[in-house]
Amino acid sequence: MVEKIYVTYNQVHKLCQNSAERILNDFNPNLMIAIGGGGYVPARILRSFLKKPGNPNIPIQAIGLSLYESLGTDPVEQPGTKVTRTQWLDLSSLEMSNLIGKNVLIVDEVDDTRTTLEYAVRELQKDVEEAQRKLGREGEKTTFSIFVLHNKDKKKKGELPKSAINESMYLAAVTVGDVWICYPWEATDIEEHDRLSREQGGEQ
Repeated sequence: MVEKIYVTYNQVHKLCQNSAERILNDFNPNLMIAIGGGGYVPARILRSFLKKPGNPNIPIQAIGLSLYESLGTDPVEQPGTKVTRTQWLDLSSLEMSNLIGKNVLIVDEVDDTRTTLEYAVRELQKDVEEAQRKLGREGEKTTFSIFVLHNKDKKKKGELPKSAINESMYLAAVTVGDVWICYPWEATDIEEHDRLSREQGGEQ
């Protein structure tokens, strides 16, 4: 039986708050990309803690990715995982040109197999480079960093592209075992969700 951990909104809020100083000091983002749907809430909470006096709020853009695990029963399928885009930035619009030369913080709720994060970083890097060529802005450096609420301590299927990101540009608020994490935005009964979290000794 897989162990479940119930995480509350208050806990998510505090994880973001406790991580904000390091994000500001080490990553200094001026744009966030939230991976839907788990990255939306953490990104919005983070924005409040990352705002510097006299500066505007950091813009948040969104991408949507679906991860399909291969069961290995179909010999045609590659073993492992397949990521499909459900929502992406428009390469021809301001969305993509706005990434050029920026410190971009990618936000998601959990680093499980790392497949989704690998895909997001690799594809965003590729699209930014293409936009730079089209706009003649190759000289401007775009930096990627990653923030997740939880990193699962397990063997990863995905690998972050070293050309785009190194270990110092990755931050997980908490590292946990290979457990099933139940986030509050997935709950249909939030009172029951919070009760289960309290039973586990979680702070409310």
